[in-house]
Amino acid sequence: MAITPPDERVWWNEPVEKTEVLWVTIALIWALVMFFMMPYWHFAGEQNLSNEAYKGTIDAYVEKVEAAAEKYTVREEGSTGIPVVRPPVGGDAYMIGRQFEWWPVLELKAGETYRLHLSSADVMHGWSLLPENINIQVHPEYEMIIKITPTKAGTYGVLCNEYCGLGHHVMTGRIYVTE
Repeated sequence: MAITPPDERVWWNEPVEKTEVLWVTIALIWALVMFFMMPYWHFAGEQNLSNEAYKGTIDAYVEKVEAAAEKYTVREEGSTGIPVVRPPVGGDAYMIGRQFEWWPVLELKAGETYRLHLSSADVMHGWSLLPENINIQVHPEYEMIIKITPTKAGTYGVLCNEYCGLGHHVMTGRIYVTE
Protein backbone atom coordinates (compact mmCIF):
# COMPACT_ATOMS: atom_id res chain seq x y z
CA MET A 1 0.00 0.00 0.00
CA ALA A 2 1.38 3.40 -1.03
CA ILE A 3 1.68 6.35 1.34
CA THR A 4 -0.25 8.50 -1.10
CA PRO A 5 -2.21 6.42 -3.57
CA PRO A 6 -2.51 7.70 -7.15
CA ASP A 7 -5.57 9.66 -8.19
CA GLU A 8 -6.35 7.08 -10.85
CA ARG A 9 -6.27 3.48 -9.64
CA VAL A 10 -5.49 2.22 -13.17
CA TRP A 11 -2.17 4.10 -13.47
CA TRP A 12 -0.90 2.12 -16.49
CA ASN A 13 -3.52 3.73 -18.68
CA GLU A 14 -2.17 7.20 -17.95
CA PRO A 15 -0.18 8.90 -20.75
CA VAL A 16 3.62 8.75 -20.37
CA GLU A 17 5.58 12.00 -20.27
CA LYS A 18 7.70 12.79 -23.33
CA THR A 19 10.94 13.02 -21.32
CA GLU A 20 10.35 9.55 -19.87
CA VAL A 21 9.75 8.14 -23.36
CA LEU A 22 12.98 9.84 -24.51
CA TRP A 23 15.07 8.30 -21.69
CA VAL A 24 13.57 4.83 -22.18
CA THR A 25 14.31 5.08 -25.92
CA ILE A 26 17.90 6.20 -25.28
CA ALA A 27 18.39 3.33 -22.81
CA LEU A 28 16.97 0.80 -25.28
CA ILE A 29 19.18 2.05 -28.13
CA TRP A 30 22.25 1.95 -25.87
CA ALA A 31 21.41 -1.60 -24.72
CA LEU A 32 21.15 -2.72 -28.35
CA VAL A 33 24.46 -1.05 -29.24
CA MET A 34 26.19 -2.79 -26.33
CA PHE A 35 24.55 -6.13 -27.17
CA PHE A 36 25.81 -6.07 -30.77
CA MET A 37 29.25 -4.72 -29.80
CA MET A 38 30.04 -7.77 -27.65
CA PRO A 39 30.23 -10.32 -30.50
CA TYR A 40 31.72 -7.73 -32.86
CA TRP A 41 34.48 -6.86 -30.40
CA HIS A 42 35.19 -10.51 -29.72
CA PHE A 43 36.11 -11.12 -33.36
CA ALA A 44 37.35 -7.68 -34.46
CA GLY A 45 38.82 -6.37 -31.23
CA GLU A 46 41.81 -8.73 -31.15
CA GLN A 47 41.78 -8.72 -27.37
CA ASN A 48 39.74 -11.73 -26.36
CA LEU A 49 41.50 -15.05 -26.51
CA SER A 50 39.61 -18.02 -27.81
CA ASN A 51 40.55 -20.94 -25.65
CA GLU A 52 40.03 -24.65 -25.40
CA ALA A 53 39.39 -26.57 -22.19
CA TYR A 54 39.82 -30.27 -21.60
CA LYS A 55 38.98 -32.34 -18.54
CA GLY A 56 41.81 -34.50 -17.30
CA THR A 57 43.65 -35.48 -14.16
CA ILE A 58 46.14 -33.47 -12.20
CA ASP A 59 48.73 -36.26 -12.30
CA ALA A 60 48.54 -36.60 -16.10
CA TYR A 61 48.98 -32.84 -16.57
CA VAL A 62 51.91 -32.67 -14.14
CA GLU A 63 53.59 -35.48 -16.12
CA LYS A 64 53.15 -33.52 -19.39
CA VAL A 65 54.61 -30.34 -17.86
CA GLU A 66 57.56 -32.15 -16.33
CA ALA A 67 58.27 -34.04 -19.58
CA ALA A 68 58.22 -30.79 -21.59
CA ALA A 69 60.45 -29.11 -19.01
CA GLU A 70 62.92 -31.97 -19.11
CA LYS A 71 63.01 -31.98 -22.91
CA TYR A 72 63.19 -28.23 -23.60
CA THR A 73 65.05 -26.72 -20.61
CA VAL A 74 67.77 -24.30 -21.76
CA ARG A 75 68.99 -23.03 -18.36
CA GLU A 76 67.96 -22.53 -14.77
CA GLU A 77 66.60 -19.31 -13.30
CA GLY A 78 69.10 -17.73 -10.88
CA SER A 79 69.32 -19.12 -7.37
CA THR A 80 65.81 -20.59 -7.45
CA GLY A 81 66.74 -23.39 -9.82
CA ILE A 82 63.45 -23.09 -11.71
CA PRO A 83 63.99 -24.32 -15.28
CA VAL A 84 63.70 -21.90 -18.20
CA VAL A 85 61.96 -23.82 -20.95
CA ARG A 86 62.14 -22.91 -24.65
CA PRO A 87 59.40 -24.87 -26.44
CA PRO A 88 59.68 -25.43 -30.19
CA VAL A 89 58.40 -22.58 -32.38
CA GLY A 90 54.74 -23.18 -33.16
CA GLY A 91 54.61 -25.90 -30.53
CA ASP A 92 53.09 -26.44 -27.13
CA ALA A 93 54.23 -24.52 -24.05
CA TYR A 94 53.19 -25.72 -20.60
CA MET A 95 52.79 -23.93 -17.27
CA ILE A 96 51.34 -25.24 -14.07
CA GLY A 97 50.05 -23.26 -11.13
CA ARG A 98 50.64 -24.65 -7.68
CA GLN A 99 50.77 -23.01 -4.33
CA PHE A 100 52.61 -20.63 -4.63
CA GLU A 101 54.35 -20.52 -8.02
CA TRP A 102 53.87 -20.67 -11.78
CA TRP A 103 56.22 -23.35 -13.08
CA PRO A 104 58.35 -23.39 -15.25
CA VAL A 105 59.62 -20.10 -16.66
CA LEU A 106 59.00 -19.95 -20.42
CA GLU A 107 61.18 -18.44 -23.16
CA LEU A 108 59.27 -17.72 -26.35
CA LYS A 109 60.24 -16.12 -29.66
CA ALA A 110 58.60 -12.85 -30.73
CA GLY A 111 56.32 -13.12 -33.76
CA GLU A 112 55.79 -16.87 -33.38
CA THR A 113 52.57 -18.58 -32.30
CA TYR A 114 52.46 -21.08 -29.45
CA ARG A 115 49.74 -23.15 -27.83
CA LEU A 116 49.98 -22.32 -24.14
CA HIS A 117 48.62 -25.03 -21.83
CA LEU A 118 47.63 -23.99 -18.31
CA SER A 119 46.34 -26.00 -15.36
CA SER A 120 46.49 -26.16 -11.59
CA ALA A 121 47.93 -28.86 -9.37
CA ASP A 122 45.94 -27.93 -6.29
CA VAL A 123 43.33 -25.14 -6.13
CA MET A 124 41.82 -22.64 -8.55
CA HIS A 125 44.27 -19.97 -9.69
CA GLY A 126 44.05 -16.96 -11.98
CA TRP A 127 46.73 -16.60 -14.67
CA SER A 128 47.41 -12.95 -15.44
CA LEU A 129 50.11 -11.83 -17.89
CA LEU A 130 51.56 -8.41 -17.15
CA PRO A 131 51.84 -5.81 -18.60
CA GLU A 132 49.42 -7.31 -21.13
CA ASN A 133 45.77 -7.62 -20.16
CA ILE A 134 45.38 -11.39 -20.39
CA ASN A 135 43.50 -13.17 -17.62
CA ILE A 136 42.57 -16.85 -17.55
CA GLN A 137 40.88 -18.84 -14.79
CA VAL A 138 42.88 -22.00 -14.17
CA HIS A 139 41.07 -24.91 -12.53
CA PRO A 140 42.45 -28.18 -11.21
CA GLU A 141 41.66 -31.13 -13.50
CA TYR A 142 41.03 -28.80 -16.48
CA GLU A 143 43.63 -27.99 -19.10
CA MET A 144 43.14 -24.53 -20.58
CA ILE A 145 44.79 -23.98 -23.97
CA ILE A 146 45.21 -20.55 -25.55
CA LYS A 147 47.06 -19.53 -28.69
CA ILE A 148 49.48 -16.70 -28.07
CA THR A 149 51.77 -14.79 -30.40
CA PRO A 150 54.18 -12.54 -28.49
CA THR A 151 54.80 -9.35 -30.46
CA LYS A 152 57.46 -7.57 -28.40
CA ALA A 153 60.65 -8.85 -26.83
CA GLY A 154 60.92 -8.41 -23.09
CA THR A 155 60.24 -9.93 -19.72
CA TYR A 156 56.62 -10.52 -18.79
CA GLY A 157 55.35 -11.28 -15.32
CA VAL A 158 52.76 -13.93 -14.56
CA LEU A 159 50.64 -13.37 -11.46
CA CYS A 160 47.92 -15.31 -9.73
CA ASN A 161 44.84 -13.10 -9.64
CA GLU A 162 42.57 -15.55 -7.79
CA TYR A 163 43.08 -15.84 -4.04
CA CYS A 164 44.63 -19.26 -3.49
CA GLY A 165 45.88 -19.21 0.09
CA LEU A 166 48.20 -17.43 2.48
CA GLY A 167 51.10 -17.24 0.00
CA HIS A 168 48.93 -15.88 -2.83
CA HIS A 169 50.72 -12.52 -2.81
CA VAL A 170 54.04 -14.17 -3.76
CA MET A 171 52.66 -16.45 -6.51
CA THR A 172 54.50 -15.23 -9.57
CA GLY A 173 56.09 -16.61 -12.71
CA ARG A 174 57.85 -15.26 -15.77
CA ILE A 175 57.84 -15.43 -19.54
CA TYR A 176 60.81 -14.18 -21.54
CA VAL A 177 60.20 -13.14 -25.13
CA THR A 178 63.28 -12.98 -27.38
CA GLU A 179 63.78 -11.61 -30.88
